[in-house]
Amino acid sequence: MKVVIADDEPLARERLRALLANRGDIEVVAEAGDGHDALHACAEHEPDLILLDIAMPGLDGLEAARHLAAFEPRPAVVFCTAYDAHALSAFEAEAIDYLVKPVRAERLDAALERVRTFAAGRQHGMAASKGQQRTHLCARLRGSLRLIPIEDVHYLQAEEKYVVVHHAHGEDLIEESLKSLEDEFGERFVRIHRNCLVARYEIVELRRCPDGHVQAVLRHGDRPLEVSRRCVPGVREILKQL
Repeated sequence: MKVVIADDEPLARERLRALLANRGDIEVVAEAGDGHDALHACAEHEPDLILLDIAMPGLDGLEAARHLAAFEPRPAVVFCTAYDAHALSAFEAEAIDYLVKPVRAERLDAALERVRTFAAGRQHGMAASKGQQRTHLCARLRGSLRLIPIEDVHYLQAEEKYVVVHHAHGEDLIEESLKSLEDEFGERFVRIHRNCLVARYEIVELRRCPDGHVQAVLRHGDRPLEVSRRCVPGVREILKQL
């Protein structure tokens, strides 16, 4: 079983590594000090299990787990934390187990058995937990990945089975549906076409073309985007509120 250990405390990582050292079927393939590095380690090594701290700087363990739910293959997640107050959130994030620090050997053994059971009947593609909104989108890049802050996203455009994320630093492809993104981030984005969501603050004005079509002029866009006839009333209403 390949394992990634993610914790911002070096001593905590050392303790987990020591507890795993005498288990012949366990290989610790990487360590990480925050959620961002944990996602990179999982993209590179495709572990069976990640032992994941919750309270880490930047991207915390709960959000990292929601991104990991979309990985293929998806690693099992066991949270290791000093606080038991996160237990409900941990299981909502589809964690296999929840260990309170200092982690005891017998509890770790029980968690590993649960992971083996999970691996035997693994199910992929679990959606992000209902009601929990991510702060980043995750683009896979040839075995690595890029985390795109939601506040940097200008608009999202569907192309075949991908969605193109147009953001402050360029463009990236993500393997998510436009509908799921609208459900999760509907307060931030407005649908202007069946294949396009635009950040509300990005829309400067609506412009009617000589052929009767309506276009949205964006604050940071290099070109206006077509607004479908069905979406025009809703976009106009949003502009009145800005």
